[in-house]
Amino acid sequence: MRKLAKYLKNYKKQLFLGPLFKLTEAVFELIVPVVTAMIIDNGVLKNDAGYVWKMGGILLLLGVVGLICALICQYSASIASQGFGTVLREDLYRHINSFSHKEIDKFGTPSLITRITNDVNQLQFAVAMLIRLVIRAPFLAVGAVVMAMMIDIKLSVIFLVVTPIIAVILYVIMSKSVPYFKVAQKKLDRISGISREGLSGVRVIRAFSKQETEEARFLKASTEQADISIRVGKLSALLNPLTYAVMNIGIVAIVWFGGFRVESGGMTTGEVTAFVNYMTQTYLALVVVANLVVTFTKAAASAARVNEVLQTETTIKDPQIDENITLDEREKNGPKIFFDNVSFSYVGKDSDKYALKDLTVSVKKGETVGVIGGTGSGKSTFVNLIPRFYDISKGKIIIDGKDVRDYTIKALRSKIGVVPQGSVLFSGTVESNLKWGNPDASYEDMVKALKTAQAYDFVEKLPDGIKTKVTQGGKNFSGGQRQRLTIARALVRNPEILILDDSSSALDFATDARLRKAIKNDIKETTVFIVSQRASSIKYSDKIIVFDHGEAVGIGSHEELIKSCAVYREICLSQLSEEEVNGK
Repeated sequence: MRKLAKYLKNYKKQLFLGPLFKLTEAVFELIVPVVTAMIIDNGVLKNDAGYVWKMGGILLLLGVVGLICALICQYSASIASQGFGTVLREDLYRHINSFSHKEIDKFGTPSLITRITNDVNQLQFAVAMLIRLVIRAPFLAVGAVVMAMMIDIKLSVIFLVVTPIIAVILYVIMSKSVPYFKVAQKKLDRISGISREGLSGVRVIRAFSKQETEEARFLKASTEQADISIRVGKLSALLNPLTYAVMNIGIVAIVWFGGFRVESGGMTTGEVTAFVNYMTQTYLALVVVANLVVTFTKAAASAARVNEVLQTETTIKDPQIDENITLDEREKNGPKIFFDNVSFSYVGKDSDKYALKDLTVSVKKGETVGVIGGTGSGKSTFVNLIPRFYDISKGKIIIDGKDVRDYTIKALRSKIGVVPQGSVLFSGTVESNLKWGNPDASYEDMVKALKTAQAYDFVEKLPDGIKTKVTQGGKNFSGGQRQRLTIARALVRNPEILILDDSSSALDFATDARLRKAIKNDIKETTVFIVSQRASSIKYSDKIIVFDHGEAVGIGSHEELIKSCAVYREICLSQLSEEEVNGK
């Protein structure tokens, strides 16, 4: 947790004033039993009503001042804890957004969501408790014992016996239950992951009538979480009975031996009453300390999880060299994109398990490149390396004569429009989604992109046109409409390179054909990559790359590959007739 202390640097005043006022309240609280003893001894026993009223006024004043101190402390704790949480959450979110796909894959989306919400909330609560109780509780526990010893050293022996016993009970129960809190956080990640899958995939679940299966998965995860909580609950359930029993035995001992001290004249009735009050204060303070241990144990587990994210550096970083490299004529007139003996592994650079292996391919400016292959053959991996979503393990990727690793991330991706497999729209309007590609896009620019993406016809018919609201995830549009809108969003930015990663799978063949024709005619200067499992979608590309088990087993035109590549011919024959395959 010390590593996160920097997020409190702007709240030094609250960190000082909060505990100071809480300590002042604790001092007044320790004075109350003494004043109560004086009221009993000098007012009640002597039947002096005036003294009782006067000292009662002092008790009231102590209460009011203590309340004011508590409110100031609470106010300081709220400012510091909420400010701490806000700054930490913003920094954590910003850091997560700097991650490459590799880091996102490592943590998983559900875990990252839990860390940025539940874990940060836990740390916020710990900061509030730090200001409010960390000084007050131990001070009360020790102060009550000291005040008791000042009243009567002999009777205070009971405190010196009872207090350690209560402390040992608290320690044993806490030491047994604390490890479960760390396990509980991992179980919470599991619940979060299942919940996210179930809610985002609710249509698929219903389509396959898998509601009961998913309910069973959720129930199992919830039950595991509940089991952990029950174990902690059982242990915690022992806390109050055991500690109350010890405290009550201590109170009985104080009353019993205190009675003998009163009879012998060594103590007064009021002092015995004060002793009982101090015993109660000591007990309550120790229980608070135990709860603080639980709070800070949870916070420590959360801090470790948050720090794990903050300390994870992205593998995709901007270069430390001047990006304005002067290119010679050969480089200027070279290919738009050149894969030079590229290999890539999701495991790491030292692994020999490659998702893409020994790929060398050259793509000219304005070419349309079709990418095809079986499931898991490396198609998406290939196009994801172009915008540097992942860093290659071996070789080079050259764009406009320069290694992609020599571009800043912003400069590289400003050249590229990507339409991923999952059609993601953001809540807002059609217009706001289109302007993700280019915030300064004019209405004409957006209309042009919509027409090329074959989306203008249905957008025009919407109640509010491009001002039509988009719900979260674009659920108020069909799959095909979402795909066309995401294509339009990529086109609005006028990219030099356009990557369509299986982004027309929800389109009918006629719309798909119109889309490909419009892209070829409307953006002739743009280099286009079309990833698809439909042979018809890539058949007329200038160049086709055929992948099989991470290797490019064929590169060429449709006519060339039909003759030279068995994998490509097999794919085509499985989808098209012999006449269509041969172009007849």
